[in-house]
Amino acid sequence: MDQRLEWLPPATPTPAPQPAAPEDVGLPPAQPRASSAKRLAGPLAVLAAAAAKLKGALLLLPKLKILTTSGTMLVSVAAYSLIWGWSFAAGFVLLLLVHEMGHVIQLRREGVKASAPMFIPFLGAAVAMKEMPRDALAEARVGLAGPVLGSLGAAALVPVWLATGNDFWAALAFTALFLNLINLMPVLPLDGGRAMAAMAPWMWFVGFGAMIALTIWKPNPILILILLVGGMETWRRWRARRSGAEADAAYYRVAPRHRLAVGAVYVGLIVALAVGMDLLHIAREIP
Repeated sequence: MDQRLEWLPPATPTPAPQPAAPEDVGLPPAQPRASSAKRLAGPLAVLAAAAAKLKGALLLLPKLKILTTSGTMLVSVAAYSLIWGWSFAAGFVLLLLVHEMGHVIQLRREGVKASAPMFIPFLGAAVAMKEMPRDALAEARVGLAGPVLGSLGAAALVPVWLATGNDFWAALAFTALFLNLINLMPVLPLDGGRAMAAMAPWMWFVGFGAMIALTIWKPNPILILILLVGGMETWRRWRARRSGAEADAAYYRVAPRHRLAVGAVYVGLIVALAVGMDLLHIAREIP
């Protein structure tokens, strides 16, 4: 027994089992870890592309002239609602927009560059011309286009009033007619003052004198502002007209038939607006 055991090879110790490597359990070979900068590169590129698109959209909005008009309209509605409530304020601002769109449409027809309509709470709205029309007749057409379309917008509310019997619509139409009538005063920079450029520029001084008398009788910040702006504009325009420059003389040169046509539209508007206000006037009962 002992002799046979001597011929056997010496016993070799069994190695302890080792944990299987990842390759042994079917996992893919380990890849080197990407750096943090590389991992962030993809999301940052996406954000940069989105920011570029957003910047392009923001730069496009002023060209579309959306924010100027809609934003100031909302501010004006909020301001007027403090006096008249939301429904009347919204209707009033929309009628102001109709009036200003008359100017915008005619400005485009005349080929005059202008800003988008801008609304100023308690002062109304305005469209700023970036250049003067080619002559006084074109300026008069631009000036009268606002009251013409504005008056039609107010007149469109009369059937609504008659159909519903709601005096709200009559009050809204009356206010719009009054606004258009005030704009026909022969004072720069009001619409009536622009019409006078083709009819009779000397009427600027008559209108300005009437405005001074009205301001003394009924002091009002709006009237004072019109006097200040109108006074400077009237003086500038009159000096330019009297300078003797051929370009200025040609600007105010209007054919008699065109002068008569402007006068007919101007006087006709005043009469129509006065009659309309009289028909829409509702006597307020005071208890």
